[in-house]
Amino acid sequence: MNNSDSYLFNPFFSHIYIEQEALKHPNTAKILSRYPNAEYIPIKHYKDVFCRGHQSYGLQKQSPKLILAIKKTSFVYEGAPVCQSFGNQHFYYTSLVMNCIYDCEYCYLQGMYPSANIVIYVNLEDYFKEIVKLLEAYPVYLCISYDTDLLAFENILGYVGQWLAFAGKQPGLTIELRTKCAASQVLDNLMPQDNFILAWTLTPETIQSKYEHHTPSLQERLACINKVMNKGYTLRLCFDPLIYQEDWQTLYNELVRRTFLTLPADKIRDVSLGVFRVSHDYLKQMRKQRPDSVIIQYPYENDHGICHYGRTLSNAMISYVRNLIKEYISESKIYIWKETI
Repeated sequence: MNNSDSYLFNPFFSHIYIEQEALKHPNTAKILSRYPNAEYIPIKHYKDVFCRGHQSYGLQKQSPKLILAIKKTSFVYEGAPVCQSFGNQHFYYTSLVMNCIYDCEYCYLQGMYPSANIVIYVNLEDYFKEIVKLLEAYPVYLCISYDTDLLAFENILGYVGQWLAFAGKQPGLTIELRTKCAASQVLDNLMPQDNFILAWTLTPETIQSKYEHHTPSLQERLACINKVMNKGYTLRLCFDPLIYQEDWQTLYNELVRRTFLTLPADKIRDVSLGVFRVSHDYLKQMRKQRPDSVIIQYPYENDHGICHYGRTLSNAMISYVRNLIKEYISESKIYIWKETI
C-alpha cells in the first residue's frame, strides 16, 4: 500500500460547481470542455459553497474545486493603499477570478477569503461594459490580476487574449497583469498592445523554493520574460514584496544581478519595489491558517492598519535593493511603495 499523502486528495478541479445562471454562458462551456471527467454540480449561488462555515483553507489548497459564477455588481474597485498606482490618478483593479492555483505562504488571499476553492466569473463582457463607462469620464489604469494569477489560467479561460484585444480598442485604458507564470506559449498567438503591461514578480531562489509553493522557479520566469520580450510585449519587473531573511542582502544582490544579466534593461518599461505588507485584519486570519509559517508569524509593526517590517528595516531593504537596481535602470523608472514608511 502506498502511503503518499497525494493519494488522500482528489486532483485539482475534480468537482466543478456551476451557478444556474452561468450554465448556458459560452465561457462555461469552454471551461467545462477542459475537464470532461470532472463532476458537475449545479448550485444557486457561488456563496453557498464558497462562503459556507468551517472550511479548511489549507486542506482545500491540496485539492481545490472550481466554482463558475455570474458577477452581478462591483465589476471594478478603487485601488487599495497597499498597491502601487504608478502615478496614475484613476487607479482601479478588477477581480475576474478569486483565488490562485499557486500557494505562496505570504499571500493575502488566505486572509481575505473563507475558502481556497477558485471562483471564476464567466461574464467577462459585463466587465468590459463597465470599464467603457469609466473611460467616458477619464483615462483608467486597471490591474486585472491581483486576486489570482490570470496568466496561469489562460489555457483554461483565454481571458488574457480577450483583455489584450479589448485594450487595443481603448486608447484611454492602461492595463497591468501581474504574474509569476512561466508558460510563455500561452502568449505566442496573442497580439501585444502598448497599453497592456505584463508585470512579473521576481523572488530570490531560496525564498521561492521555501515559500512560493507550486510556482515556477526564478530561472523559468526569467526565461519566459526573455521570450515574450522579443515578441514586443510591454514589460514590468516587480521586486515586490521584498521578504526578510537574515541573509536578505545576499539574496537580493544575487537576484538583481542575475535578473539583469539575463534581461536587457533597455527593454524593461519600469520596476516596482516594495516590502511585504498586509492588512492587519487579513494577517490575523493568515496566522490562523499557517501557525508554523516563519513569514506569517513574524512580529510585524501595525502602521495604521497595515502590517510591515517597521520603518527602520523596511527603509533599509528598499534603499538597498533600489541602489542595486539603479546600476541597471534609471531611478526615474523605479516605483516604490511608500518610499518613507
